[in-house]
Amino acid sequence: VDGQQVPYELAYARWLTGWVLRLAADAGIEEPSEELRITARGQHVERWKVPRNSYPEGRTAYLQWREDLKKAHAATTTRLMAEAGYPEESCKRVEKLILKKALKKTEGQIVEDALCLVFLERQFAEFFPKLLEQAAAAGGDPAAAQAEADAKMVDILQKSWKKMGPLGRAAAGKLPLGEREAALVGRALAG
Repeated sequence: VDGQQVPYELAYARWLTGWVLRLAADAGIEEPSEELRITARGQHVERWKVPRNSYPEGRTAYLQWREDLKKAHAATTTRLMAEAGYPEESCKRVEKLILKKALKKTEGQIVEDALCLVFLERQFAEFFPKLLEQAAAAGGDPAAAQAEADAKMVDILQKSWKKMGPLGRAAAGKLPLGEREAALVGRALAG
């Protein structure tokens, strides 16, 4: 990050924080709350402790892994906050933000938008080849594998777009995407 070698989750926390601060400014929030900034930093705290491969393959297991991680991130972050002397009210607010139980509120939407923007900006280009590899590993024709990977990616992009609010969508529209990624986003938004 910025020319420095850092652990991935630290880089992720910095990227997420950057988006949270930009989106808060776009929302007219001059000074984002400390709870919002802590949420950005704590969103993936100690994620390396529970790797994806510690759960079975498949969508159900993937969703369970994500749900368990949210709970673990919220518990770790709020425990650290309590140990540092933060009031219970602040801890509960961060917990709700990490658990995505405040999506209808401005700060909750900012966090959700920032998560989607980090994916689009930092993970999308690396994720698509993994989908293609999985589709190709199932055997069959390379064109069919490409079509399957494209369809899965379009579905993921459509789900991400639905989660985003107007500020996140506006920011996403300004991201410099590669030709392949831009074409997939175009398909997702058209369908």
